[in-house]
Amino acid sequence: MDVLAHFRKARNAVTMPRGAVLFAEGEAGSHMYVLLWGRAEISVGGETLESAGPGALLGEMALVSSAPRSATVVAGTECKLVSVDVQQFDLLARESPEFARHVMTVMADRLRRTNERLREALGELAVHGRRPR
Repeated sequence: MDVLAHFRKARNAVTMPRGAVLFAEGEAGSHMYVLLWGRAEISVGGETLESAGPGALLGEMALVSSAPRSATVVAGTECKLVSVDVQQFDLLARESPEFARHVMTVMADRLRRTNERLREALGELAVHGRRPR
């Protein structure tokens, strides 16, 4: 799905300055964001894990699960974003199964990258003679 093409003409797009916090780890979330342009830094526990660019979905887990935000997202550059609330998300998912699959693909890809980082960290622990609990 071409997320940028779908959201490019959205009337509710906002521009965020560099350094603005879109949302913080531990907060409740009711919106996800589509990054139209700029870069956003995704971090967990103060460690930057990913730099997201145009077309990225940010905060999508908040619309799928009621758990607190699992990451912090900060505008790495000036960014233009479209906010999507639960009602809009549900409508998009109903009207476009392709959109729903895209969201699931984004989440699955992030989980795979997280698993790979975990594997690497466990390998480092093993090299240093430490065993995970």
